[in-house]
Amino acid sequence: MAIEWQVIEWQKIRMRPDLRNLFLEKDREIWTAGLAREDGFLGKEVWLGEDSEVFLVIRWRSEEDWRRMPKERMDELDRRFRAELPEGWEMEETRSYRVASP
Repeated sequence: MAIEWQVIEWQKIRMRPDLRNLFLEKDREIWTAGLAREDGFLGKEVWLGEDSEVFLVIRWRSEEDWRRMPKERMDELDRRFRAELPEGWEMEETRSYRVASP
């Protein structure tokens, strides 16, 4: 039997400092609410860096649960988010980590 590790999806986003509050609001309304409906989603933390940085730490029960999210669903959430915040930000880096101990 294979061990299933919790997975962290880590994203670094850079934006104009004047957009940060709006970004956080729309991220919560669209992405966090949308992900919360997915099986295997365990939660999300938002870390604030410098004025132009936001880090998203998204927890999944397993990599399989994370990868199982339908592409159409991801595309729909992305489309809705970009309609609300079309410019002034960019995903600078994305990584994934396996949690070795809870």
